[in-house]
Amino acid sequence: MTRSIGRTTRRATHAGGAGRTGLGNLIELGAVNSAGDALIAVALAGTMFFNLDVKQAQGQVALYLLVTMAPFALVAPLIGPALDHMRHARRIAIAGTMLARGLLCWGMAGAVLHKDPLTLLPAAFGALVLSKAFGVSRSAVTPRVLPEDLNLVTANARASFCGLVAASITAPLGAGLVAITNAGWALRIATVVFLAGAVLGIRLPSHVDTPEAEPAPDAEDAPAQAGADTAGRWRTLLRVGPVVGEAIRANAALRALSGFLILYLAFLLRTKEFVHPVSPNIALGMLAASAGAGGLVGTAMGALLKARAPVGIVFSTLAFATVTAAVCAVFFGLVAALVVAFVGALGQSLGKLGLDAIVQREIGEEVRSSTFAVSETIHQLVWVLGGLAGLGMSIIASNGHLALAIVAAALAATLVMLIYRRAARRSARRHGGDRTEGEPTVADTAA
Repeated sequence: MTRSIGRTTRRATHAGGAGRTGLGNLIELGAVNSAGDALIAVALAGTMFFNLDVKQAQGQVALYLLVTMAPFALVAPLIGPALDHMRHARRIAIAGTMLARGLLCWGMAGAVLHKDPLTLLPAAFGALVLSKAFGVSRSAVTPRVLPEDLNLVTANARASFCGLVAASITAPLGAGLVAITNAGWALRIATVVFLAGAVLGIRLPSHVDTPEAEPAPDAEDAPAQAGADTAGRWRTLLRVGPVVGEAIRANAALRALSGFLILYLAFLLRTKEFVHPVSPNIALGMLAASAGAGGLVGTAMGALLKARAPVGIVFSTLAFATVTAAVCAVFFGLVAALVVAFVGALGQSLGKLGLDAIVQREIGEEVRSSTFAVSETIHQLVWVLGGLAGLGMSIIASNGHLALAIVAAALAATLVMLIYRRAARRSARRHGGDRTEGEPTVADTAA
């Protein structure tokens, strides 16, 4: 039975030439990463949100949102550039994130059993930072293992889908283990999972960390070349180009929508003012199921899409989310809340796949990890801001019609602005040459 499952999984992850190029191995490594992260989350999760009253839970959640930003204070300025410098040894970097998390999980297991927060909290923080570092590394390396028969959106979607499946299987098993024994055992199992991931990371194909062939500069030109490389690095980070910039802005709107909906609807469904035919806890469960299904469907759609135009995917997703929010604002109720939660999660998932493909296509290898790190930091920030806005809206206004109308208006304004800027740039190109003044081309961006 186990062998049959293993063979089926291998066929799925290695289809379309993914096994030949190494993409299948990278997908499987991502699934191992997701399983380990799920075990950590289950081991450290509490039930305070359900046990506290609404006012107390709001304060706890606000604190949690601010804490989630802490790892990104390291990811953007430190982790991303460090990974760029290690692009010649990416397998070691990827395996290192796995090995370090395995050791941290072993330390957390002891800290949980001995109720030692001085060890537990820094270790949990370190595990979260390393998880983000792995995600950045995996996204940066995907183009190097991409088969000719697959596009970047499909490759990213396969990796995300396998990660979701692995987490969905591991999380309930981990929860059952915690219920039967204690959280320490879940963390010990996570240690084994991450150690296995470290081995898989080292066994990735050698071309993962083989740099692209570049002409060696003459010795007398080396200092000037080094200065140009440094200047190019900072120029690329500060000006990623119009295509990547538009995709980041569109995804920022989708991330903010997701953060807003999760917090606003979760608290709104628990208030007495919102009348619905089921109990608040059942409504919360339905909301969580809708959001989870939306993320899964969005990832599956990305895996099935054959289009090689990720920009169109990003803009279409934002437009669909805008229309859905407007319709649900008019017909707001429990069903509308579930629908908009589904679409919000779908938009976040599908938009992220499109953005990753755009960055992988447009940004050169030498700053790709840094660009992903900055992008992830920006999107986590707007997700937190959206969540805080939803939290605040749940306190001052329980009218779902008004809240979703405001959200739909904000999304529509963002969409119109992006379409206008895109149309203006195309018009300038037609009348003024190949590109507008001051805007880098794809070649400039990759330089």
